[in-house]
Amino acid sequence: MTSPNPPITPLSDDALRQHALVSTLDHVKAFAQFSPQGELVTANDIFLDLLGYTRDEAIGSHHRRFCDPAFVASPEYAHFWQRLRAGEAYTDLCERRRKDGSVCWLEATYAPVREDGVITRILKMASDVTERVHRDHLAHENVRRLSLVANATDNAVLITDGRWRTVYVNQGFVRKFRLKPHEIGGRQPTFTLAPHLSGDVLRDMRRELRQGRDVRREEVLRARGQERYWCSIATSPVFEQGRLVNTVTVITDITQSKMHQVLHQRVLEAIVHERPLLDVLEMICAEVERMLPDMASAVLEASPDGMVHLLAAPRLPTDSLRRHSGRVRWPGGDRAVEGVDPLVQFQFDADAEMPLRDELLALGYRHVWGLPVFDGDGKLIGGVVLHGREPQPIDAFQRGLMDAAVHLCALALTRERAKERIRQLAFYDALTHLPNRTLLLGKAAQALATARRNGAPVAVLFIDLDRFKRVNDSLGHAAGDDLLRHVADRIGAARRHSDIAGRLSGDEFVLVLPDCSAAHATDIVERLQASLAVPIELAGTRTQCSASIGIAMFPHDGNDIDTLLQRADMAMYQAKGETRGRFAFFSHELNVAAQERLAMEDALRLALQNGGLALHYQPQVSMNTGELHGVEALARWTDPHFGAVPPSRFVPLAEDCGLIGELGQWALNLACTQLAAWRAEGLRVPSVSVNFSPTSFHDLGLPEFVAATLARHGLDPTDLTVEITESVLMDEHPSVASTIQALSTMGVRLAMDDFGTGYSSLSSLRRLPISELKLDRSFINDLERNPTARALSRAVAQIGSTLGLTVVAEGVETDAQHALLARQGYHVAQGYLLAKPLPPEAFGTWLRSVPAAQDSVFG
Repeated sequence: MTSPNPPITPLSDDALRQHALVSTLDHVKAFAQFSPQGELVTANDIFLDLLGYTRDEAIGSHHRRFCDPAFVASPEYAHFWQRLRAGEAYTDLCERRRKDGSVCWLEATYAPVREDGVITRILKMASDVTERVHRDHLAHENVRRLSLVANATDNAVLITDGRWRTVYVNQGFVRKFRLKPHEIGGRQPTFTLAPHLSGDVLRDMRRELRQGRDVRREEVLRARGQERYWCSIATSPVFEQGRLVNTVTVITDITQSKMHQVLHQRVLEAIVHERPLLDVLEMICAEVERMLPDMASAVLEASPDGMVHLLAAPRLPTDSLRRHSGRVRWPGGDRAVEGVDPLVQFQFDADAEMPLRDELLALGYRHVWGLPVFDGDGKLIGGVVLHGREPQPIDAFQRGLMDAAVHLCALALTRERAKERIRQLAFYDALTHLPNRTLLLGKAAQALATARRNGAPVAVLFIDLDRFKRVNDSLGHAAGDDLLRHVADRIGAARRHSDIAGRLSGDEFVLVLPDCSAAHATDIVERLQASLAVPIELAGTRTQCSASIGIAMFPHDGNDIDTLLQRADMAMYQAKGETRGRFAFFSHELNVAAQERLAMEDALRLALQNGGLALHYQPQVSMNTGELHGVEALARWTDPHFGAVPPSRFVPLAEDCGLIGELGQWALNLACTQLAAWRAEGLRVPSVSVNFSPTSFHDLGLPEFVAATLARHGLDPTDLTVEITESVLMDEHPSVASTIQALSTMGVRLAMDDFGTGYSSLSSLRRLPISELKLDRSFINDLERNPTARALSRAVAQIGSTLGLTVVAEGVETDAQHALLARQGYHVAQGYLLAKPLPPEAFGTWLRSVPAAQDSVFG
C-alpha cells in the first residue's frame, strides 16, 4: 500500500549551502529570471526597486523594456541573446533604463540554466554601480582636460588615479624617460622611476596629498636604460566631492643645476671673499676634475692680441705649458659669434702640430676640447680646456660642466679686470675719461702748492653748459652723453700740457690753469668758447653748444681750491645771468650778491610757507564796450628785511631754487579763492588770469591740479586764463605740448603773454590752442613817438584778427595810447590808465566806484 504523502528527501549539504548562498545574495544583489524568449519571469525586490517598477508592471515584460532603445535596435543586442540561448554566460557593465527614463549602470552576470540539456531560463544577478561609473567618467574627463594642458609643456607630466596608478603621461615624459604610455600605464610610477624610495617616504607623501597639500621634492629618477636624472618633482592632488581622484605631477630636469650647485657655491664664496685669482681658478679645475676623474682641466687667459697664457692646470705639467704661454692663439677667434657653437676640439695623435702633443700623450690624454671665455661685450678673455683619454664626442654632462666652468671663469677673470678698472674709476669720470672730482681736487691742490712756492698766478675756470637739460629732454640722454663727451674732448684739446681738466658732475667741468694771468685766461676762454660753438650732430640733429664760464684767480680770489671753485661758480652764475655763452671774473661784489641771494632764497621759502606773499589784481577792460573783460593776478612780496621785492627779482629766484612750481600752485589756488569770494559778494568778474612758469608745463600732473582747484572753488574751466610766454613755444620738453593741449581740452583759456619779445612763429600760434595775444608793454611805451612801434602793434592786431584771437594791450598809460590801439583793432586794454594792480579789497572798491561798474568801465 502506497503512502499518500511520499517521504521528503533531505537536501544534501551542497544543496543546503547553495540555497543559503542564494538566499543571502537575494538580500544584497538584484536577481531576475528571464525566459529564453526574453520575458521576465521572476525578480526580487532589489531588482524591481532598482528599475522603479512594481512586480505586476515588470513580470511578463520583455528584457528590451529595461534597455536603451538604441542598444535594442543594434546588432549587438541580437547577438547578446544568441549567445545566451546558446548557453554562454555573459558578464559586463550594462547601461539600463529605469521606468522614469533615467539611466542606471549595472555590473551584471547573465547565466543560462539547463534542465535535461535544454535552456529553460536565464538567471541574472546584478549590482548597481551607477555612482561609480559617474565618478569614473568624471575622472576620465579630468584626465582628458589635464592632458590637454600637459602636452603643451616640455616638462614631463604624469597623472595618476586615486589609487596611485598611472593613467596618463605626456610626450615630455616619453621623451625624457623613454617609457611609452602602455609600459607605465596602470602601474604605480614610483616603483618604476624611483625604486629606491622607502615605504616611509611614500606613505608620508601620500598622506600629504590626501590632506590636500602639494608635495615638492628633489629626487634622482631612473629612465629606461638606467640613465638617471636629478629632478624637481611637484605633485598636486585633485579632489571631486571631497575624494582624491587624481594626482598631477610635473617633473623638471635639474641635473645640470644640481650637479653644479656645489661647484658654483664654493667658487662664488671664494670670489666674494676676495681670494686671489689663481686660487679661484685652481679650485674650478679641481672641482671639474673631481666630477670627471679621467680628465684634466686647464684655464687660460687671453691677452688683447688673442694669445693665450696658462693660469691653472692642476693635473698637467705646468712648467711645460707655461713655456708655450703667449705663443699660441685661441683657435676659435677673439669674438663671440651668435648662433655658432664655440666648442673647439683636437685629437693629439692626428694633429702633429698640437703644442705639448708628446707630453700629453705620455700622460694618456689623446683628445682636447676647449670653450672660450668671453666678457660681457663678447670679447675673448680666456678659455677652459678639457683633456680626455678617449677620442669620443663630448657628452652632455661633460659639456654642462665646461659651460659651468666657463661661467665661473668669466666671473673670476671679469672681477680681476674690474678691480683694475675700479682703480681707474676711482679717479676718472667713466663717461668723459677726465679726472673726477677726487683726482681733480688732488691735482689742483698740488698745482696751488707749487704756485704758492713760485709766486705764480693760477686761474680756475668753472664751465657750465647752457641749456643742457633741453638736449636731454628733447634728444634723449644718449645724445646728452654724446654732448658731454664732445665737450670733454674740446676742453682737452684747448688745454696746455700743464693744465688740469676735470668733470665735477652733470654738465659742470673745471679747468685749472697753472702759471696763468687773467689776460692769458681770457684768451684761453675765448678760444674754448669758439671751439664749443662749432656745431655737432647729436641723434641726427645738428646742434650748437655754448657754455657759461666763471673765473677765479689765485691768490687774489682765494688760497685753496675749494674757495676758488666756489667763487668761480659764483662768477659762472653771473655770466649765465647776463646771457648765454659768456664768461665773467669773480669779484667781491659778486660774493656779497651771492650771500644776499642765499638769504633771499631762505626768506622766499619762508614767505611761501607762512603766507608772506600776496596777489594783486589788475583789471582788463574791453575797448569797445568798456565792460570788465577779466583780471590778471600778479604776485607781490614785501619782506621785513628786503622790503618790497619786485617779481622780476623773486620769480627768477624761485625758478633757480626749485620753488617755482610751489609758487604757481599757490597763485592759482589764491586767485580761484578770490574769484569765488567776489562772486559771492555779487561782483561780476568774468575770469582771472594766472601766470605759470615755462617749467610748470613739464609737469603732466598740472591739468589735474588745475581741474581739482577749480572744482574745489566751484568754478568752471572757462573762468580761468593761463598766461604763457613765447619761450614755452620753443621748449622741446616732450610734456609741454601734451600739458597745454590737456588744459585747452578741459576748457581753460590760454593767453600768449609778452607777445613780440620772443621767437614764436605764426605756425606755432596756429598749432597751439591760444585764445589771446597780449602785446608786450615795450611796444606801447614808444607807440606815440615811434612809427615802427605803431607798425608792429598794428601787425600784431592784424595777426590776432586773422587767427580769430582776442588781442590785449598791456601797459596802456595814456588816453592817446588807448585811442590809437582801439583804432588799430585791439580788443582789450590793461594798464595804469585804467587801474594799477590792486589788493583784493581795493579792487572790489574800484569796481564798485567806477560809473556803471558792472556794465561799463568807460562812460
